[in-house]
Amino acid sequence: MDHIVTVQAAVTAFEPWMEPTAAELEAIEREMPVILADVELLDAQIITLDRTPNELDERRLRRARRKALAARVTLANAAATAAGVGA
Repeated sequence: MDHIVTVQAAVTAFEPWMEPTAAELEAIEREMPVILADVELLDAQIITLDRTPNELDERRLRRARRKALAARVTLANAAATAAGVGA
């Protein structure tokens, strides 16, 4: 006869003390523009997966790439300013 045993990690995976901290939520909020820009870039890339990109698709991809890069630059500059680099 096999015994059914619970896995402790699975049982405690949703304990209240495992919620994100305020600092973690703040970090996610700071990175949200980068996350959203990356999602937009992925959407543009997914659209062109099964067909040859037309002019509109190419513009959408370029715009999404520029937006993702700009969001990353803004995040990096904010992090550098917060760390006191270049001040």
